[in-house]
Amino acid sequence: MILEPGDQNREVPVNETFHVQTNDELTEKELKQIKANDQAIHTILLGLPEDIYAAVDSCETVQEI
Repeated sequence: MILEPGDQNREVPVNETFHVQTNDELTEKELKQIKANDQAIHTILLGLPEDIYAAVDSCETVQEI
């Protein structure tokens, strides 16, 4: 099935196993790792020129960088 762009009545396929994970569901180790990753990213970005910072900041995943 090919969907037409702008079709307001189309159904969006969502994987049945999709689940948004909240902080309450993370282990203490996972929370510490997330915090450490955030700190590392922040430290790296502070030393970058503005144009590079903007390019990196616009990335949503590490793979995009």
